[in-house]
Amino acid sequence: MPDPVRIVGSYLSPYVRKVLVCLEQKRIAYEIDPIVPFFGDDRFTKLSPLRRIPVYQDERVTLADSSVICQYLEDLHPDPPLYPRDVVERARARWLEEVADSWMGDVFIWRLFNEVAIKPRVWGEKTDAELVERTLAVDIPLILDYLEGELPLEGWACGAFSIADVSIATFFRNAAFARFRTDATRWPRTAAFVERALASEGFRRLAPYEDLMLRTPIAEQRAALSGSGAPLTRETLGTQAPRRGVLSV
Repeated sequence: MPDPVRIVGSYLSPYVRKVLVCLEQKRIAYEIDPIVPFFGDDRFTKLSPLRRIPVYQDERVTLADSSVICQYLEDLHPDPPLYPRDVVERARARWLEEVADSWMGDVFIWRLFNEVAIKPRVWGEKTDAELVERTLAVDIPLILDYLEGELPLEGWACGAFSIADVSIATFFRNAAFARFRTDATRWPRTAAFVERALASEGFRRLAPYEDLMLRTPIAEQRAALSGSGAPLTRETLGTQAPRRGVLSV
């Protein structure tokens, strides 16, 4: 049996979650060093020069971008597929993955989750209440309006469950951490989709570890995860003091 692949990055990151769901769906064994990227040491910087997560390592390659990692996993382990076989649907799935990674990432993570969770918890900085209010009133509704026209009432975005569904749903998990819930009256397709996706096996397997991290101080998270049976690496690249990356917001 091959050695487990190694993932560096927090269970609470949507980009880490995206990769972990792919690993879970494909039944690929992994170990995780669940660091918040701001707490990575110099070894982490060497693996991820932008100090972003996730980092993926196996015996052949080190990768530090969620989309590249997921495509690599698909190429290496094509069954069960997470990218549609049909060329048109595959292109559409990749487009929705990009919509999630860029547009949703900017709004749900940097304008919402960063303000209500990362800034106060990591940096001890005050939440920008005006930015959060504008994000909830303007930016998120624009995304939901778009998704409402792209997602089906039942089933998945590109036929079978795919990278498109994983990529979109992962950001709604972080939105829930920030106490946001999609209005099912205004966006019924999106709300139903999110409920279906987050109830799928890969997301369900990760939820207990995420919930544990949410209620545990950063310095105590690794020990708490070890006690819960998380598949941790033997050593960590984590440090006690945070520092910002090259692309800090």
